[in-house]
Amino acid sequence: MAAAMVWWPRFLLLLCLTCKTSTFYVPGVAPINFHQNDPVEIKAVKLTSSRTQLPYEYYSLPFCQPNKITYKAENLGEVLRGDRIVNTPFQVLMNSEKKCEVLCGQSGKPVTLTVEQSRLVAERITEDYYVHLIADNLPVATRLELYSNNRDSDDKKKEKDVQFEHGYRLGFTDVNKIYLHNHLSFILYYHREDMEEDQEHTYRVVRFEVIPQSIRLEDLKTDEKSSCILPEGTNSSPQEIDPTKENQLYFTYSVHWEESDIKWASRWDTYLTMSDVQIHWFSIINSVVVVFFLSGILSMIIIRTLRKDIANYNKEDDIEDTMEESGWKLVHGDVFRPPQYPMILSSLLGSGIQLFCMILIVIFVAMLGMLSPSSRGALMTTACFLFMFMGVFGGFSAGRLYRTLKGHRWKKGAFCTATLYPGVVFGICFVLNCFIWGKHSSGAVPFPTMVALLCMWFGISLPLVYLGYYFGFRKQPYDNPVRTNQIPRQIPEQRWYMNRFVGILMAGILPFGAMFIELFFIFSAIWENQFYYLFGFLFLVFIILVVSCSQISIVMVYFQLCAEDYRWWWRNFLVSGGSAFYVLVYAIFYFVNKLDIVEFIPSLLYFGYTALMVLSFWLLTGTIGFYAAYMFVRKIYAAVKID
Repeated sequence: MAAAMVWWPRFLLLLCLTCKTSTFYVPGVAPINFHQNDPVEIKAVKLTSSRTQLPYEYYSLPFCQPNKITYKAENLGEVLRGDRIVNTPFQVLMNSEKKCEVLCGQSGKPVTLTVEQSRLVAERITEDYYVHLIADNLPVATRLELYSNNRDSDDKKKEKDVQFEHGYRLGFTDVNKIYLHNHLSFILYYHREDMEEDQEHTYRVVRFEVIPQSIRLEDLKTDEKSSCILPEGTNSSPQEIDPTKENQLYFTYSVHWEESDIKWASRWDTYLTMSDVQIHWFSIINSVVVVFFLSGILSMIIIRTLRKDIANYNKEDDIEDTMEESGWKLVHGDVFRPPQYPMILSSLLGSGIQLFCMILIVIFVAMLGMLSPSSRGALMTTACFLFMFMGVFGGFSAGRLYRTLKGHRWKKGAFCTATLYPGVVFGICFVLNCFIWGKHSSGAVPFPTMVALLCMWFGISLPLVYLGYYFGFRKQPYDNPVRTNQIPRQIPEQRWYMNRFVGILMAGILPFGAMFIELFFIFSAIWENQFYYLFGFLFLVFIILVVSCSQISIVMVYFQLCAEDYRWWWRNFLVSGGSAFYVLVYAIFYFVNKLDIVEFIPSLLYFGYTALMVLSFWLLTGTIGFYAAYMFVRKIYAAVKID
């Protein structure tokens, strides 16, 4: 099942590998060939913790440093993710073993951590920080071997289940004592490429693992050549870090190479199979069942009820029935009456169209393998630029709808469309960024990057929104099938279940039920530093979400019009985005049950960014439901005869 969903990336990678005449590769996935004893550079990315949600640079802790520190030029997505890729002093040569090497503290002298450094290291260990390294763009992973009893066997043998976690733990705690992982055993797997007899063998790195160990200073034997001897068996004690005094220790590492049958095109499979794919299939089946259930309800309404209504309304021989008409036809003279605040409504819907186009393109391109995890930051960079360029579509749809709603101030409407939603996003992110700055975290967006984002906003998005708004406002407005009366009709008293909040609860549960399982993996990728890669599943879930939101929106607007309430514009937009309320509830549940966040600033970051996610999801689903309901209303009133 998993292979069926990731065949596109493999096909593209294999296409790259089989190209002999040209060097065409998908961006970010070109292989690097190594020869015997070629240097394989080990780089550090960052330190992360799901408890604090604050990434830090690698050298924010007193790790061994090379003679010259060089930071990699990063794209926009890497900067926003808090990645600060930098070189390290690890000396790794292709297919060359190293039993034990001292990383720093030459000539047999250990490294001395000051009291302040010791306190900082101890704090990061207690906060459960992970260190992330990369070799040939492959992230390091720690192998976890879990044992479970085999119930089918009479002797109850224990089966070994191998799992991996991203990065390695900085250290661990035991009985109020803090220990640092100061020895790293690197295990690198290579694939030998088939070459002709007179050519030198080439190798490609296909996996990068590490076994972190904590070894006390007194148990390590070193010499003047920077080599060391590891203690055998259980004859060593872990390296304790006392935060109240100076600590002396060695940073050491070893390198082991193993040949692997895994080809370069499949080397990310180890990292991308850390979650159970069967759960994704269960999510898809669950979503399909929900959509079929909705389709059944909608079909019953349209085929039985709506057709009967139209047939009764179109009877011309019974004048009394025509005079005593009731239901949704009764409000035909008011159903297209412009709502309050048409400029704000059209602006929000324009931003929703902008989000919809951006998300659809990003998920589709990612499904084709163009935005795989091997292209670091590409997903977020593409999303930012696409949102800017999709402003022309958002402006066009907002301008045309604004004119349909009898609006006249198109310039002010275009400015509102270009600044309302992005302004809220930028304002919340700026406030949260100030708190991150105060913590000296690498997750803080640098000031030049923030200026660059502002320039993109006002230099790309704003002009494109104005351009689209201008052409949309000049285009012929939507043709409504019935005229609007001059005097508004009185709305009868509504039942309790027609309350707006009740409608949000009713309309939101089914679209949320169609995608809440996939939402768990998205939250894990965002808040627990996991890889999300099954964009094929996500694309199907997105299509199912669009269908379910459209269907439930049509059902809700039909019930509202049958109750002779013609104020459906704003209500339908709010009710269609009702699943965002359940996303907020799920985010609170995830925070309480899945995350171990207790401090104020991490909690503020979580709920601040969650608020942005909920707002964006509300705009997206509300826009989908609004346009589905608008087409439905125009369709049914065009099907009846109005005197």
